[in-house]
Parts: sequence; structure tokens; C-alpha cells
Amino acid sequence: MRCLALFIACALAGCSASPAARSGAGPTRIVSLNPCSDAILAVVAPEKLVAISEYSHDPSASSMPVSLARRWPATGGSVEDIIAARADMVVASSFLPAPTRNALDKLGIPVVTLGMANDVDGNLAQVRELADAVGEHQAGAALVRRIEAALADAAPTEGRSPVSAILWQPGGIVPGDGALVVDLMRRVGLQPAKATRGLGQGDRLPLEAVIVDPPQLLLHAGAQGDEQSRTLHHPVLRDLPTRRAEFSPQLYYCGGPSLIRAAERLAAIRDGAA
Repeated sequence: MRCLALFIACALAGCSASPAARSGAGPTRIVSLNPCSDAILAVVAPEKLVAISEYSHDPSASSMPVSLARRWPATGGSVEDIIAARADMVVASSFLPAPTRNALDKLGIPVVTLGMANDVDGNLAQVRELADAVGEHQAGAALVRRIEAALADAAPTEGRSPVSAILWQPGGIVPGDGALVVDLMRRVGLQPAKATRGLGQGDRLPLEAVIVDPPQLLLHAGAQGDEQSRTLHHPVLRDLPTRRAEFSPQLYYCGGPSLIRAAERLAAIRDGAA
């Protein structure tokens, strides 16, 4: 009802989509409501980006350096904010509320949705598709080449045995097969440990399972001092033949440009450089 009232008020006041949106020309003022699209657009279309999601201003949720994210104002995603930004395109997740989507449709502001990719190839396809949607094909192709080069550099040498690994996320959960970060780990030579087999995305891995069948590498992704951080440093783990390392959640939330830093970090951990 709030969005509908706003639309009626805008119509009475003569509000409308920008000329670029009406004419079918490429967008020049993009509002991004998704931290994953924030990070991609910051690389492929920085001059067209006029606002990003409030998540990207939060160090615990951003998928790009907050110092970079603060180049653009943050928005909570209200229709009022989008109109105030004079947006001629909105990029959002597939969870964009229906009333907001309906109001944007009535205002003639096109919406591009970005879903969740389950593997690296799918994520690279999303980068290309989003870059094409905002009229930046060459910049999107250039970013994909950078990511592919980083993955090639991080790949294990031929004949090297994979390292069994567990990625413990906040709350003791693990990423299951079909998660982007699991595909990335495999590409850099980190094989999901036996203890995680059969577990799906968001399933909890108990400490006992790690003790019974310890991996070669235990990655911890969570804030210092949280419950899982204390579990990671549990005294019983000290006697296991397992290396431990921190892996920031910001590196696996989204993919896109984050894949470059994530691949470099995982390769460094794999080689014992971190």
C-alpha cells in the first residue's frame, strides 16, 4: 500500500523514469540493492553506479573493501530512495519484495535480478550477464579474464595431491556440495574432507566428527571471539595432525571480484604461506 501510494503521488507530481529508461538507451544511473552486484558494478560500471546496498558499508557483510564501498551512498532499497537517486536501472537479488518490484515496474524503471551461483562457471556467467545488462560488455569480459587468470595462478601444480579441508562457517555450519566456495576450494587443490560428506549447505558439523576423522586443513570463517572461533582453538584439536587458518567470510559471500582475493588466499594457505 505504501509503494502504491508513493506511485500515485509521483504520477500526480509528474514523476517518471529517466529519459534513458524510456528510450531504451543503456542505463546511466544504477542503484544496486545486492552486495554481490555492488562488488561487480564497482568494477565494471563505477561511473554509472549512484547507490549501493547498505550491506556493503558494513565490514561484516560487504564483499568489497568498505573504503571502496563508501565511494557511493548506501540505500536500504526503498522506492523513495530509488526515485531520489533518479535511477534508470535497479539491480537486486531475486528476493526483491513484490510491492517494490511492482512499484518500479509502474514507474518504468527496469530491474535486473542477480541470483545465487552454485559454481565458478555459473558465477562468471553472471558477471558477463550483468555487465551486458548495464551496457559494459568489454568491462565485464575484462573482469572475467582477471578472475580466470587468478584461478589459473592459484591452481595446484600438476600431480600434486589434493589437501583435505573443512571450512567451518559461523555457527559450526559447513558449505555443502553445490556451494560456490566448495567449487573454488576444489579448483585450488582443497578437497572437502570425509567428515563433511553427505552434509548439505547449512548443515552443522560437530567437533566430534572432526576429531574422529581430522582433515589436513581446517579453515575457520567467522568473527574472532565467536563460539566457533573458540571451538577452532579447543585444546583437543591441538593434538590433531591438522593445520588451521582463518578464511574471511567476505571472500566467499558473492564471488565476482571476490574470487580473485579468495583464490589467492586459499592458495597461500594451501602452500603454508599464511
